[in-house]
Amino acid sequence: MKEKEINIKLKSCSIDELSTADRRLVELAKEATRTSLAPYSEFHVGAAILMDNGEIVSGSNQENVAYPSGTCAERTTAYYASARFPGVPMKKIAIAAWTRKGRPEDLQWEDYFQALPISPCGACRQALLEYEHMYGNIEVILYGRDEIFILPSIASLLPLSFVEFGEEG
Repeated sequence: MKEKEINIKLKSCSIDELSTADRRLVELAKEATRTSLAPYSEFHVGAAILMDNGEIVSGSNQENVAYPSGTCAERTTAYYASARFPGVPMKKIAIAAWTRKGRPEDLQWEDYFQALPISPCGACRQALLEYEHMYGNIEVILYGRDEIFILPSIASLLPLSFVEFGEEG
């Protein structure tokens, strides 16, 4: 029996250390949280995707009382981006989230954002991985008020991923 180790490299930075373009992508992800429909979880997530053609598409989570009928921000945004710009690769995705649960009501909107980054759920990781498999790496920017994580690809979020997609192996 062999033992193997999986290591994931990521960069950690503050908002001031991001490039102007990456800061804009994060701000659009944060802004997208305002369109979130989250009456049950009260957890508002926004995503913004930079397309290879320079366009940016954003979206948010949309909940439903029948939980499986809702959709996470990452998939909402990716599916919209793919439908709006078919065949155009996705280059980067920024993700941000906030909640008022357990926080004083007198905070500013910016202060509700998670202090540390949140990461996409498994279903979103797999859905995004399919786009990455078709078109190449999609850089991931996970926003947190106190710290931002930058990962080189969706695959780095899902190291033991299903990537066969019907191909002969």
